[in-house]
Amino acid sequence: MPITLANPSGLPEIDVYRQVSVATGSKLVHVAGQVAWDADGVTVGEGDLATQVEQCYLNIGTALAGVGASFEDVAKLTVYVVDWTPDKMPLLLEGIDRAVTKLGFTPAPPASLLGVAALDVPEHLVEIEATAVID
Repeated sequence: MPITLANPSGLPEIDVYRQVSVATGSKLVHVAGQVAWDADGVTVGEGDLATQVEQCYLNIGTALAGVGASFEDVAKLTVYVVDWTPDKMPLLLEGIDRAVTKLGFTPAPPASLLGVAALDVPEHLVEIEATAVID
């Protein structure tokens, strides 16, 4: 496994992700921002942030599997949420938890969360992109 996740002492320990990832693989994989589309391009979970987060993670899992990788190879996630406010955190975490349960990985890699004004279509509430490293 080319990714090691860590919470170095001196930094707060976050339950849902690790603060640092160390990559030792030889191939860098960039997964384009994934939105809550199913395989047919239909939006899943319209108006439901948790369901859309879950679908984004599932789509990233599908993209990674297509190149011989998995979430265990992910070094970094970037999460973009429309009209982000801290009160949306429970829904974000619920979606992540459901996806992690389905995909079978824990903990999550380091992530950045950014609030944005809008995404590609009005129905999309979240977009998540991933960077992975594989051998």
